[in-house]
Amino acid sequence: MTGIHSFNFSNTTVLCIGDVMLDRFVYGQVERISPESPIPILKMNRDFTVIGGAGNVARNISSLGGKVIFVGVTGKDPAGEILKKHLDELPNTKSTLFSEAHRQTIQKTRFIAQGQQLLRVDEETPNPCLDSTEQQILDYCKKALSECQVIILSDYNKGIFSKNLCQSIINLAKGKVPIVVDPKGRHYHHYKGATILTPNLKELTEVTGHVLKSQDQIIKAGEALKSELEIDSLLITQGSQGMTLLESTKEAKQIPAVAREVYDVSGAGDTVVATLAVALANDISLSDACRLANTAAGIVVGKVGTATLSAEELEASFNHHTTVHTEQKVLTLPRAIDCLKEWRRQGLKVGFTNGCFDLLHLGHLHILQESAAACDKLIIGLNSDASVKRLKGDSRPIQNEETRAQVLAALGMVDVVIIFDEETPYNLISNLLPDVLVKGADYTIDRVVGADIVQAKGGEVLLVNLKEGHSTTKTVGKMVA
Repeated sequence: MTGIHSFNFSNTTVLCIGDVMLDRFVYGQVERISPESPIPILKMNRDFTVIGGAGNVARNISSLGGKVIFVGVTGKDPAGEILKKHLDELPNTKSTLFSEAHRQTIQKTRFIAQGQQLLRVDEETPNPCLDSTEQQILDYCKKALSECQVIILSDYNKGIFSKNLCQSIINLAKGKVPIVVDPKGRHYHHYKGATILTPNLKELTEVTGHVLKSQDQIIKAGEALKSELEIDSLLITQGSQGMTLLESTKEAKQIPAVAREVYDVSGAGDTVVATLAVALANDISLSDACRLANTAAGIVVGKVGTATLSAEELEASFNHHTTVHTEQKVLTLPRAIDCLKEWRRQGLKVGFTNGCFDLLHLGHLHILQESAAACDKLIIGLNSDASVKRLKGDSRPIQNEETRAQVLAALGMVDVVIIFDEETPYNLISNLLPDVLVKGADYTIDRVVGADIVQAKGGEVLLVNLKEGHSTTKTVGKMVA
């Protein structure tokens, strides 16, 4: 592999224009059927919102460490205000949302109970933008062009991209920066002259009108489309079959899928486009950029929900580190909070326990097993080396924090490990707000750090009986003796 010198994307800026939407998740319990008609009654517990559509592309760029200039269109309504707030909170992001009185901000509301989605309600008016809004978008792009190294058109077929706007932006950028298009619908002639299009196989089948079963058929249809649209390259994503890259003067390249246990494919296309864009903005060759995007997709489908990934995760996986799967579980607090949001979208119960876990023994395993049994996803707070020394003395820890974290992450019952430097995990618990807090029964609830926070939010504190005769101190003592 050549051309990749760094996974630091902090000096890259992507201009992303697209159909932004608000994803709302409503959680509750179903305990009975309505007497009015045979439908479940959802007793609502909580709800929250996240950025969706093209906004998820921006989330992925931000998560990778790149800078984002985001442009979208909303209605003049509360959902539009919430979207603006979410975008303003996104790191390394400068956003501009043009609002139209006749437009309804796109909102998708999912109702979920016992981990199952009961219903999705879509609120939208996918009408074409006003001429005045198109002109505002184009004027904004003209000003932003000098700040970016690549442009993304993220089309969800919700009305923002007319042929006139697409062609105006492509002509504006042509010869200056690459234009990456994630297409939808059948109006591919809107994208004529772009640098690269990233349709999936289903989209390519629909737009060409042919059944595409073999690689030869896919390549033939792709080459015809590429020629018709006068685009430089076409990247056809095919899920478990990987990707096919068609470049201008080279033979088709087949990029095999990265083997992963697939939990959720939602948002994988957004991750592909975002990774491809930041790589091209970082002067990585198209071929290597596509391989990076393929690796990124393989990571996010192993997560729950419309997930994102960090540059560190991407680098570890791309370079085939032997500890890649466990490294993906050792996260910073912000990354862990992202995971927790995704789990809660699915209605999953999150548990938390903490400790030094210096030499893993049967007592540790018992607490971890009991913790995992009480929740769907388990987060471990791990004391850093400095923290262990303050608690246990200069002779500890026996194993450094990286080793201890990797050993814990290798356990199937553990989902996330966070190393913390404080003497207690109070800050972690305050930020994570787990549903279940687990500690050994040598504590009483009033002495468990963070119990007050968890209980105040309606969570539970679980005290687990300890396995007698098992401790790291006793093990070390036997070794010394």
